[in-house]
Amino acid sequence: MTDLTVFYTDDDEDDLSIFADAVESLPKKIDLLTYNGGEKLLTAIYNPPPTPHVVFLDLNMPGKNGFDVLAELRNSEEKKDIPIVIFSTSNEPGIIEKCRTLGASFFITKPVLMKDIVKSIEHALEIDWKNFVPGPKNFVYKS
Repeated sequence: MTDLTVFYTDDDEDDLSIFADAVESLPKKIDLLTYNGGEKLLTAIYNPPPTPHVVFLDLNMPGKNGFDVLAELRNSEEKKDIPIVIFSTSNEPGIIEKCRTLGASFFITKPVLMKDIVKSIEHALEIDWKNFVPGPKNFVYKS
């Protein structure tokens, strides 16, 4: 597979580290850039290079949270097509539906075990984002 650039944003340093460890264990070469807040992610996206192949986005962050970032990117003419995977501890149907309505590409409830975190990230990176249409049946990652 080709090299990918992935952005991940979370305000929790442990989650950032775990995500980085999971990505490092994948068989493909991935250039991972992590940001500890929505504002920092937006600054990076609006000032390329690099441009992300996919963005993994936590929801619960101080300042600009994941919902704010998602809405801003989806309302941006030049950045609205970047795939955005919500990577959150939440599995509440209302929150999942809000993410889908706001234009998220995919939703992953953060797994507990490292092997499951790796599998969920790998699954999201294998999606053909140019042809993937998120709907009620394929929007949420199922392990």
